Amino acid sequence: MNYTLHQLQIFLKICETQSVTKAAEQLNLTQPAVSIQLRNFQDQFDIPLTEIVGKKIFITAFGLEISEVAQSILQKVEEIQYKSDAYKGLLVGKLTIAAVSTGKYVIPYFLTEFLQEYKGIELVLDVTNKSKVLDSVANNEVDFGLVSILPETIAVFNESLLSNEIVLVAGRKNYEKYHTTKIHELNQLPVIFREQGSGTRFKMEQFFKQHNIQIKRKLELTSNEAVKQAVIADLGVSIMPVIGIKNELKNGDLKIISLKELPIITDWNLIWNSHKSLTPVAKAYLEYIKKNKQSIIAHYW
Repeated sequence: MNYTLHQLQIFLKICETQSVTKAAEQLNLTQPAVSIQLRNFQDQFDIPLTEIVGKKIFITAFGLEISEVAQSILQKVEEIQYKSDAYKGLLVGKLTIAAVSTGKYVIPYFLTEFLQEYKGIELVLDVTNKSKVLDSVANNEVDFGLVSILPETIAVFNESLLSNEIVLVAGRKNYEKYHTTKIHELNQLPVIFREQGSGTRFKMEQFFKQHNIQIKRKLELTSNEAVKQAVIADLGVSIMPVIGIKNELKNGDLKIISLKELPIITDWNLIWNSHKSLTPVAKAYLEYIKKNKQSIIAHYW
């Protein structure tokens, strides 16, 4: 066999994207170039790596096994470069993190000094909703995910960062109207929800179900920032993480409606796929977190 690292990279990207076109786009290559390399790679095996059904490409069982080996080989190649740089006193490479949207108020504080110390590290941070974060972790597309609710459907390791308080908040006018609300009266209030797939939405629905509350007046928005602005504008009340609304609470734009059943307490967790082989950069970051998280929390929170 005489396959190249380039062919392994292309085949692995095709497996990830399930598309020659998308693989070409992500690798900044032409589609014919990717197709030629896939054909050259396939020619070295007697068993099909892929099959075409309709116009869609599918990876065979044999192809999936080869992709696992290809990923292992490419990781070892990266390690060779990392070891070479380490002997020169350098730590370089890419650190990839997918964070839930509210996590943007958390993760920067756990990155700043690490990136200042290791200037050769490239950070790729994807801020999205919980479902997409878990997909990225499950599919081994990122080094770490940042979530406030540990997944039940995928096997992960985790490192707890800090606690997360979720409270009921209102704008100035709505607070005057609703500040004496009891839990059984929540179904009469206009409540603003995050979109499906959000961790905050999940905890809200759990809370309402636990207390047998049927919300009658509901507004759904697609980001934490949109929910915050809608609550400030008195469109309704919402259950939100304190960490994302500190300034608004401080200046009085938002106020906490006290309920004995709240706050909901969760933990911010850094998670990674339990089957993942961490790169030297990811290992260094995890060690940094374990060593420094308490001082970071004391400094910023």
